Amino acid sequence: MRHSARPDQPVSVLGRICAILDAYGPDDTVLALPVLRARTGLPKATVHRLAHELASYRLLEATAHGFRLGGRLVELGARVHPRSHLRDVAVPHLEDLYDATRLTVQLGVLEGDAAVLVTRLTGRGPAAVACRVGDRLPLTTSALGAALAAYGPTGADGDGAAAAENGEAAHGTLDGLVASVADDGNGVAGVACPVLGADGFAVAAIAVVGPAATVDPSAVTAAVRAAALAISRELRQAPAKPAVAALRAAAAPVVAAMAPTAAPSPAAVAEAVAVGVA
Repeated sequence: MRHSARPDQPVSVLGRICAILDAYGPDDTVLALPVLRARTGLPKATVHRLAHELASYRLLEATAHGFRLGGRLVELGARVHPRSHLRDVAVPHLEDLYDATRLTVQLGVLEGDAAVLVTRLTGRGPAAVACRVGDRLPLTTSALGAALAAYGPTGADGDGAAAAENGEAAHGTLDGLVASVADDGNGVAGVACPVLGADGFAVAAIAVVGPAATVDPSAVTAAVRAAALAISRELRQAPAKPAVAALRAAAAPVVAAMAPTAAPSPAAVAEAVAVGVA
């Protein structure tokens, strides 16, 4: 009997691919096919076929117990604009900040109602804080989120500029350009500072975080502010080059190979190439 799709089930090939990739949560490593099927709601045969095809393109990696996310995702993620440029500019300053504080250093951007971690530097000692690239941190309790909420185009109270002028953070305190959170509810404290664009709003933020007992805001504030200002200046001096064409070129063969459609006409190929170059 033919499988009936759920109302919210993706119908396009690309939608089904995204459903499989989105099935992986922050704490997942390897997922077996039955788990992928349960989380996506897709037919067993579809999950089996797409998982193996994704593995052939290194978007997934087959293991003895299932599939894990593949290395090609990391390669594509590294090309994302403007985060790749932001990361390239920021990392040398983050390394200096880590050397100066020996605390976990984070770089994040505002995405919807969360601060998304773009990169982080951390050691293995008692001051280390577990976090991963791609983690979504709350705007209301994390230092990184507080800085982005207060100095972003839309602040925690609906107006980032007003929040900055009033010295208010979503949670914690603001001192000049620095947001400080004494405890995020999980025993982690932090000090953060926005990376400002030419319009004066935050395009990103950096933070140093650690167990509450190890973070002394008065000892790290100057270093955090100096690093953020240096990144802000460098970003304004060296605009990024768009990477949209590169991403289209990398993704096109994957989607085309998986789509159960006839081969495109020469005219369609020419049009696609023209769009990718534009």
